[in-house]
Amino acid sequence: MGARAGIVVTGTEVLTGRVTDRNGPWLAEELRRLGVDVGSVVVVGDRPEDLRAALGFLAAGTDLVITSGGLGPTADDLTAEVVGDFCGRPSAVDEDLARRIGAIVDRLMARRGWRVDPAATEAGTRKQARVPQGAVVLEPVGTAPGLVVPPVTGDGPPVVVLPGPPSELQAMWPAALAAAPVRAVLDRAQELRQDTLRLWGTPESELAATLRRVDDQLAGLEITTCLRDGELEIVTRYAPDAADAYGRLVEAVRSDYAATLFSEGPEVDALVADALAERGLTVATAESCTGGQLVARLIDRPGASAWVPGGVVSYANSAKEQLLGVRPDTLATVGAVSPEVARQLADGARDRFGADVGIGVTGIAGPGGGSPDKPVGTVHLCAVGPDGVVTRSLVVPGDRAAFRKRTVTVGMHLLRALLLGGPPA
Repeated sequence: MGARAGIVVTGTEVLTGRVTDRNGPWLAEELRRLGVDVGSVVVVGDRPEDLRAALGFLAAGTDLVITSGGLGPTADDLTAEVVGDFCGRPSAVDEDLARRIGAIVDRLMARRGWRVDPAATEAGTRKQARVPQGAVVLEPVGTAPGLVVPPVTGDGPPVVVLPGPPSELQAMWPAALAAAPVRAVLDRAQELRQDTLRLWGTPESELAATLRRVDDQLAGLEITTCLRDGELEIVTRYAPDAADAYGRLVEAVRSDYAATLFSEGPEVDALVADALAERGLTVATAESCTGGQLVARLIDRPGASAWVPGGVVSYANSAKEQLLGVRPDTLATVGAVSPEVARQLADGARDRFGADVGIGVTGIAGPGGGSPDKPVGTVHLCAVGPDGVVTRSLVVPGDRAAFRKRTVTVGMHLLRALLLGGPPA
């Protein structure tokens, strides 16, 4: 590859899992789009020695290093000074920058009506205005500026220092890309393509056999497989000169898995949304065990109000009867967790919202409530629409959260099968 980068995500809250890292994956994909290959994303706590060690590790084999976090006014916000020292550039307060940060802080305090100690505020402002000598300052999006710090000797990668809040980091990103030291790295970058094939119902062991069979035809491809909630993703990165090899991979997958290949790019959510939009159809949901997560996934895409009029969470049997028209005799004879109730839920959602498509979900999320006939994890789904009816009954493994997440994915594939055909749900 023409250029490589490494990313350091700082913060003990991220290291311990209290906060999920959103910056590392976002930066990695943005850099990939620019032709810069990311070899490592390292997460460290708020200890200067760990940040220095991570910088040393990444600098040894990359053209660019990016950090996120540790730029605020508090004592644990040490990234800027540590990076400056690492690059051989001592830090000092930039008085003009301190005035600009002070004005931002004053506006923020006035807007929120906060009363603060002026001395403490000034100390925090001046701390955030400490800049390594010779660094490029990226104007604050919140209160903390970002930095681009080139090594003083010219030997080693420049370090881009970005804030931790994802909204601030993403807003500052264009300014970081425009900085001269970063532009010099991007000028050496080469196009790095990434494509995804998606299978539904194929285990990784089967795919592995196909990849071994055609391995000698796939030079130049970096292939990663990932099994997520029943979907098997084949993510491939490659330079343009390996496009023919990627074509051979696609043909092998099409040939071996015609019955389970459901997409050569878009995720199932996009396939369902596009099918609804293109056909002018609407969908309504009736959920019990998934607690509204299916309708939440359907409305996650912009413009979803055009094809999702609503959904009902009917957890109690009384809610199923009163809100969706599930028949009491059905509940009495076969129980709430049954194919019959899933069908009535789908019909009820369709009728309740006047939708073209209705989907019903009922199951046992656990950890209690199971029986020999209906063990924990049992779930029944039904989708009804102009093209007919699609159903699925299965036992979903995992704890309560995993059950819901996996069941929602099955629901999305039920809609995909109903609207588009292809691999069964």
